[in-house]
Amino acid sequence: MSVAAKPADAPARSPLYKSLFVQVVAALIGGVVLGMATPGFAIGLKFFSDAFLKLISMIVAPIVFCVVVHGIAGAGDLKKVGRVGGKALIYFEVMTTLALVMGLLLAFVIRPGDGMNINTASLDAHALSSYAENAHKLQGGGIGSFVLNIIPTTSFDALARNDVLQVLFFAIIFGVSAALVGEAAQPAISLIDTVSKILFRAMGLIVRIAPLGVLGAVAYTVGRYGVGSLQQLLSLVVVFWIAVALFVLVVLGTVMRVVAGLNILRFLAYFREELTIVLATASSDAVLPQIMRKLERMGVKPSVVGLVIPTGYSFNLDAFSIYLTLATVFIAQATNTPLSLGDLLLVLGISLVTSKGAHGVPGSAIVILAATLNAVPAIPAIGLVLVLSIDWFIGMARALGNLVGNCVATVVIAAWEKDLNVPLAQQVLAGDVKVDIIADVSPLAPEQPA
Repeated sequence: MSVAAKPADAPARSPLYKSLFVQVVAALIGGVVLGMATPGFAIGLKFFSDAFLKLISMIVAPIVFCVVVHGIAGAGDLKKVGRVGGKALIYFEVMTTLALVMGLLLAFVIRPGDGMNINTASLDAHALSSYAENAHKLQGGGIGSFVLNIIPTTSFDALARNDVLQVLFFAIIFGVSAALVGEAAQPAISLIDTVSKILFRAMGLIVRIAPLGVLGAVAYTVGRYGVGSLQQLLSLVVVFWIAVALFVLVVLGTVMRVVAGLNILRFLAYFREELTIVLATASSDAVLPQIMRKLERMGVKPSVVGLVIPTGYSFNLDAFSIYLTLATVFIAQATNTPLSLGDLLLVLGISLVTSKGAHGVPGSAIVILAATLNAVPAIPAIGLVLVLSIDWFIGMARALGNLVGNCVATVVIAAWEKDLNVPLAQQVLAGDVKVDIIADVSPLAPEQPA
């Protein structure tokens, strides 16, 4: 008679109040309550959010540099690095096109702007002055200016200005050069790896105050704008949130299931702390270091994470692309502006270009939308005033969708390149393997069969 093995004692669970997710959710609820009860005091709490975002911003550029350099130098095969970059750009362009088309289709099916009958003469043009100026600068530079902006004046300047795309550019050149130098470059690569570990430890300390950042951001938003500020343009907000949810669950979920064999809902649950922080701050930059480490911990090769995530932050803006076409058609509908098939194709073509220029532009969403409207003569650019008051609420879904899109892109490209440890990823997403993003040791799982 066989005797069943005695199960090992389960590790003691930490108290619920120690969970970062629970703390962030509690801070989000507290921010809403404070914003509604004491708007004046709540607005003053914005410095918590600003301080948290500045702390994260402080370590983003050096972490990107260290991860990319170590990933490329450790990859060994420079052709593989180029192949990953090429596949990433192809994937980004396909997803961007799908997102732009979805925005157009939903705008015409649901028609959120119908019945508003806005007279453009009654809109305040002064509200657009700063955005319009930046939009004209963006248009005037053209593709050449955009490419030149990727190249930093100096490597230190890129780090000092925290321009992720410029840091990525320099890191790729540095990493490729280190790989070509070979054994002689190992001391420098080891130093960079050590610095990376220190920075991730610093990130762990900073993330602990995320609940304060969330509290400040939500309290300020509710206190400044009020929940009622959504009522006038509620239709556009609802349609956009639905569009982002559909894109994430249906489009990205299908791609992830087919290519990597992973479940999108479990994937979202794995990033629940980061998604909650992004929801409250309306900024995906707030969690850039954390998601890079979490993707590595679930079995994605570091070299893929280091290349795809920073590049995706500038070139793979799925939710932003949805917003670009949806808001453009919404403004046309609200101002009773008829659009021909040629106008729609022009909107789509212009958006494919302008959606790539959002990185590093102040007030990027409004600025890029202004640049798009200025390039489509049929639509009154002054209609942009309509969406100014709800941009924060739109921005929450925009940041969430962009972040999820980049995380999925990284997993898909890793699976495409056979650089994803699928058994480990499945165990991590199922909750069978505990992930610690601060520890230097990765969780173990069976390697993927060759």
